[in-house]
Amino acid sequence: MSLVDLVMPKMGESIMEATVLRWHKKPGDAVKLDENVLDIATDKVDTEVPSTTEGILEEILFNENDVVPVGAVIARIRTAATQPAGQPVEQNPVPPPSAHSPNPAPEVEAEDIPYQPSTIQINKPAQAVRFYSPLVLNIAASEGINMSELESIPGTGNEGRVTKKDILDYVSARKSGKAAPSQGQLSRQPVPAPVGQQENRQNNGVPATVNYQGNAEIIEMDRMRKAIADHMIRSKATSAHVTSFAEADVTSMVLWREKIKKEFEKREGDKITFTPLFIEAAIKCLKKYNWLNSSVEGNNIIVKKDINIGMATALPSGNLIVPVIRNADQLNLVGLTRQVNNLANTARNGKLKPEDTQGGTFTITNVGTFGSIMGTPIINQPQVAILATGAIKKRPVVIETEQGDSIAIRHMVYLSLSYDHRIIDGALGSTFLSAVVKELENFDGNRDF
Repeated sequence: MSLVDLVMPKMGESIMEATVLRWHKKPGDAVKLDENVLDIATDKVDTEVPSTTEGILEEILFNENDVVPVGAVIARIRTAATQPAGQPVEQNPVPPPSAHSPNPAPEVEAEDIPYQPSTIQINKPAQAVRFYSPLVLNIAASEGINMSELESIPGTGNEGRVTKKDILDYVSARKSGKAAPSQGQLSRQPVPAPVGQQENRQNNGVPATVNYQGNAEIIEMDRMRKAIADHMIRSKATSAHVTSFAEADVTSMVLWREKIKKEFEKREGDKITFTPLFIEAAIKCLKKYNWLNSSVEGNNIIVKKDINIGMATALPSGNLIVPVIRNADQLNLVGLTRQVNNLANTARNGKLKPEDTQGGTFTITNVGTFGSIMGTPIINQPQVAILATGAIKKRPVVIETEQGDSIAIRHMVYLSLSYDHRIIDGALGSTFLSAVVKELENFDGNRDF
């Protein structure tokens, strides 16, 4: 017979795991090609996982709310042209070698080990602190290694994870009569739990169990809010944040938009907001000061040639998401406006795809949308800078004219730039911010769109 693995899809370079939200099918159900089998969630977006074949859902390997590594098998589908449903699947399990065998366990490849339902409880918030690949779990199940024993195996993989070599070396040592190290004898670095598990031990420095007194309502964070909280804390712990402020006279820009907005909507079918105008100014300055369009990896500065602008967008739930305008420097104002509107509408309707939030190189957030005149934004990792625009307000300001200084009513806005002081010093950060101010204040009020 033929069984097809349904695996957790890769959804971007920085996404290594996803949470199973809900299964739309149960074992024994028929599934069609490209039919939605389950919904999953990353720290960015929720999305669907379609079937890669047509047949019968044979088994589900993860429960709802389990956190699953990318690439792990999450279900198996028996293709239609195989034996009837309900008939047991014949497998040829590899018998474990005798405990008296002098030979160490041979090198095992993933395809050599058939799937065996494991009694090991994985990714449960209260117990697990490490991820284990399906191969490691299968080896553990075939060798009778329970979860507590698996936890005692030192891991040499990324973030202390147990690799195939680690578990095979452990099995070999156990079979040769060497005493397995106890949990107390191990010295491995503690591994941070996934976002979905951290709340069981600590929420942003607050103990998981707190006794409240007085009149209070306790509201558990939703999944996205937990992910945002974790992302923000990691950003502050990673980057040395510095924020510089400036104000800009955007009177020409405001009057130009007011003049052309009806014609723009009639001709292009989209409303023009201030966001694409701020993005346009930032792009021009990023081309001049490209270190603001970079990331840090160890001791290396990765200067990005592509300019992919993330635009922070508030959702109806009150949460925040940052869809990305790719190759924004190659778009004119009309193209930027369409991208801004399309991504904002898609985000608010919950239709963003994982790739829509990946690959950003610089972020702009409009804190003025809800009336704030300025803010101190947190850098969106792994970027090194984020620009915040405040509310545009009319204010009396001193202006220079040929006749001398005078006071006039102008449209003013505060800009704030948070940047990573590890690679961007105050001189560069302030120079970039001043360049953005200059672009806005020199806006051509007679331009076309």
